[in-house]
Amino acid sequence: MFDTMTITKATGAFCGALLVFLLGSWGAEVIYGPHHAKHGEEHVQAYTIAIEGAESAEPAEAEVDFATLLAAADAGAGEKVFGKCASCHKIDGSDGTGPHLNGVVDRPKAAVAGFGYSDAILAVADQAWTAENLNGFLEDPKGYMPGTSMGFAGLPKAEDRANLIAFLAATQ
Repeated sequence: MFDTMTITKATGAFCGALLVFLLGSWGAEVIYGPHHAKHGEEHVQAYTIAIEGAESAEPAEAEVDFATLLAAADAGAGEKVFGKCASCHKIDGSDGTGPHLNGVVDRPKAAVAGFGYSDAILAVADQAWTAENLNGFLEDPKGYMPGTSMGFAGLPKAEDRANLIAFLAATQ
């Protein structure tokens, strides 16, 4: 029943399966595992959990006023940031998935004729898209205007938002 050839095949199958498992584990570690810092590099913490009442170990960064950022904004850099918007919005006066954005700065909200706005924006149609409103909306569209149909996650960097608003203001 068990001859030498059967035992050899079983041992070979076990060793082959072990080899595949070890190579798979090694490959997964290379692809998905933590990448250790090389000599001289520091590890950067990905996130911080805030504990109420505890003092921060790191000094708080000085918050720069958005008006100051907007005054120093670069419309050329904003044009590059607009690349993230260009899949849905246009600046040539025609609508895409979203309304056209030329002339949007200081334009009343929901003012593009013929565009089907969400109820969330129609509720504030009497307001204008000021630079401050655009800043809040571009930072977190769903947080700023719950119920908006805009699926964009937002621009976390204040400099990017200021540059984009400067670019949009130049397209008036």
